[in-house]
Amino acid sequence: MNHVIKIFDTTLRDGEQSPGCSMNLDEKLRMAIELSKLNVDIIEAGFPVASQGDFEAVKTIAKEVKGPVVAGLSRANKMDIDRCWEAVKNAARPRIHTFIATSDIHLKYKLNKTREQVLEEAAFAVAHAKHYTPDVEFSAEDATRSDRAYLAKVFETVIASGATTINVPDTVGYTIPSEFGALIRYLKENVPNINQAVISVHCHNDLGLAVANSLVAVENGARQVECTVNGIGERAGNASLEEIVMTLNVRKDKIPYTTSIRTEQIYPASKLLTHITGMHVQPNKAIVGDNAFAHEAGIHQDGILKYQQTYEIMTPESVGIPRNKLILGKHSGRHAFRERLNVLGVPLDDVELDRAFKAFKDLADRKKNVYDEDILSLVETQEEKTRDKYIFKSSKVVSESTKLASASVVVEKNGQEMFATEMGAGPVDAVYKAIKNLTHFEGTLERYGVNAITGGTDAQGEVFVTISDNKKTTRGSGAHTDIIVASAMAFLQAINRMGEATSRKSPQGI
Repeated sequence: MNHVIKIFDTTLRDGEQSPGCSMNLDEKLRMAIELSKLNVDIIEAGFPVASQGDFEAVKTIAKEVKGPVVAGLSRANKMDIDRCWEAVKNAARPRIHTFIATSDIHLKYKLNKTREQVLEEAAFAVAHAKHYTPDVEFSAEDATRSDRAYLAKVFETVIASGATTINVPDTVGYTIPSEFGALIRYLKENVPNINQAVISVHCHNDLGLAVANSLVAVENGARQVECTVNGIGERAGNASLEEIVMTLNVRKDKIPYTTSIRTEQIYPASKLLTHITGMHVQPNKAIVGDNAFAHEAGIHQDGILKYQQTYEIMTPESVGIPRNKLILGKHSGRHAFRERLNVLGVPLDDVELDRAFKAFKDLADRKKNVYDEDILSLVETQEEKTRDKYIFKSSKVVSESTKLASASVVVEKNGQEMFATEMGAGPVDAVYKAIKNLTHFEGTLERYGVNAITGGTDAQGEVFVTISDNKKTTRGSGAHTDIIVASAMAFLQAINRMGEATSRKSPQGI
């Protein structure tokens, strides 16, 4: 009996489809490298046919990231599969993941096809993909609302055509654990060649049951679980990687299966994704939330001090959370700074280190204690500056409670400084009007959010914005001890990314 569960990470594909979570090529590559450190078995790098940008991202990840299988998603047609292969073919271990819907509701209202047509197209797609690579996965979109006998027939057919993994998606998060477990058992008992393929599951969280459904599937024979870091994904998200992995890790007495995940990399992966996307997890999020290992009640604190397992079923260190995050200050040297970057998984070359260390010293002059989160934000900001067309230089804001605010902003473009002054309903509004004036941005600010990176009145504020211009949507982030400066940095980053963005089609999900 195989007790090893493969972890198929779709953060870069299904996760990225979460509103506001799209990533550029550099961000995708950086996250893929972190997923490799996490030791996921498969990275679904994207949907190559969706856009040129997605194609290039998958192609780059396939070439650069070593260790995991690199998969690309394709619909069940020749064009998609050919494009997918072009993107993944340079991977050491490439996979083509092709899909088509099998539920009657999708066949009638989305595809306008018969069951026989879908069966033929599924068989053709798998056979065509098999010409390129022996590693072919097939997904039956909306499997949990499909007729069971027909679903079994589809899986039997695609396995005969060469599929080595068959995926059972709960595309709309509709099923419940008892029902889903029964479906996996049914397939094992009614697909004659089922032992020639790995059973995978891909659960969405619309009813909050994605992790529970995934785990019950494992108990009933699934040996691959498709999930995302922090559970990001379309609508209510996907099954959370960290919750699945740590449940299997902690409850081996009831669910005796293992994964290859390096659990101490879970927290760094979570923090990196949060920083890249700007989508924070709620404080009480299992495993990686700020309160996951916090104990405020006196009885709990007393118990923890006497014996940790009284109120902790796992340690913070087991998922990569340091007990003491307070690490550096203005007297810290270059060597200590480099060592901390290495611990955080952010190795820099000498030029990058010089730039980041100077920014760290500037921050340490304004802020008594510098935390890990401060450093990660600082490095990200420095990396963006090297590519930016518009660079924030300074601002001066005058704001009174009874009057309009005034903001004067200086922005550098191609080495030349530009200056503008505007009035606004508040300081942020005035600063953004000045930046619009300087950059000629005529789009819309869709979202504006502020988070404190760490505690204390001298904490850096991190601002996240989403902007659109009717054709493209991009986001930006900025961090500074002055929230107005952070706001300006975030807005400019989004505008810079708007200039780099490549429009993409809206891909279908599974």
